[in-house]
Amino acid sequence: MYNLEEIKVRWKKAALENCPGVPCPPPPPSFTCGTSTINDVDGNAYNTVLIGTQCWIQSNLKVSKYRNGDAIPTGLNDATWSSTNNGAYTIYNNDLTNNAIYGKLYNWHAVIDSRGLCPTGWHVPSDGEWTTLTTYLGGESVAGGKMKSTGTTYWDSPNTGATNESGFSVLPGGYRFNVGSFLNIRIHAFFWSATESDSSNAWCRNLSATMAV
Repeated sequence: MYNLEEIKVRWKKAALENCPGVPCPPPPPSFTCGTSTINDVDGNAYNTVLIGTQCWIQSNLKVSKYRNGDAIPTGLNDATWSSTNNGAYTIYNNDLTNNAIYGKLYNWHAVIDSRGLCPTGWHVPSDGEWTTLTTYLGGESVAGGKMKSTGTTYWDSPNTGATNESGFSVLPGGYRFNVGSFLNIRIHAFFWSATESDSSNAWCRNLSATMAV
């Protein structure tokens, strides 16, 4: 049978291009989560959603600069993407339509860069913060369906179990693998955490439209 679930995975830091978006917990006191929007340094606006006690950005990041205004390198060919030790982003298949819908894909080095990938006051969530979210939603075996946007406009069929009752509204931006190839748009949504699991890996979360169990 096919089932949708949210799972915790360990991924090569040098291999997985970003987990396409990076939801991040709360900004300044004047901010009202769920009704206020935030802007990144490029001026892109993001809705927010309150889930339990955590505030999350409701869509994948599209920013092309670090918080201080420094440009994040892009346009890397397959070999350079695979070998770089610097932060970088890409757009799935270099198609700007994918950027508009699914946001950008960031490598590990961009995620942990001290200049900051998220808007001011926000951060890439730790593994523990992801676990707090999935626990609040009932555990990893059911959290995925509650986090995914519904229907098959952006997800491949059958998008099993998707209710989006959390309001998280995940979209499947796919990923760019270590050899540079683009894979699984409309099928997988990968999200970085800011937590290493060892010297070569970091914890991520993966939501899938068609995961066999």
